Amino acid sequence: MVKRLVIYSDGGARGNPGPAAAAFLAMENSEIIKTDTQFLGIRTNNQAEYEALTMGLEYALNTGAEEVICYLDSELVGRQMKGEYSVKNLELRKLYLKAHAIRIRFKKAEFYNVARSNSFIQKADALVNKTLDNNASIVRSNNK
Repeated sequence: MVKRLVIYSDGGARGNPGPAAAAFLAMENSEIIKTDTQFLGIRTNNQAEYEALTMGLEYALNTGAEEVICYLDSELVGRQMKGEYSVKNLELRKLYLKAHAIRIRFKKAEFYNVARSNSFIQKADALVNKTLDNNASIVRSNNK
């Protein structure tokens, strides 16, 4: 049986660029089996979105998943991963290449854009905001 994981990822920055965080939820058979979040330091929103996707892809790869279905609310990142948009920004290109290098290790990898109203994206977003709140001193010092 092929092991398939579903990943919901979200990244965000308070300010653009600004203090940023990334989070993902991994699901198997409609159950959340893993959540993770990371404070990233100063990043743009798009960089944080890529970092979140990469975290989720790395987790899926490390579990031995053969297929991964990724849902994200970033149209830019989703379309770049599907090859519909080119990656012109140098910093984003580095992050894209890192995510792509992981992606090609799966038998199948799919990427879908979903609305911010998606309940699992909202859970990932809540993890991002909690992580940013927990690093509030860094967030505040950046906004001075």
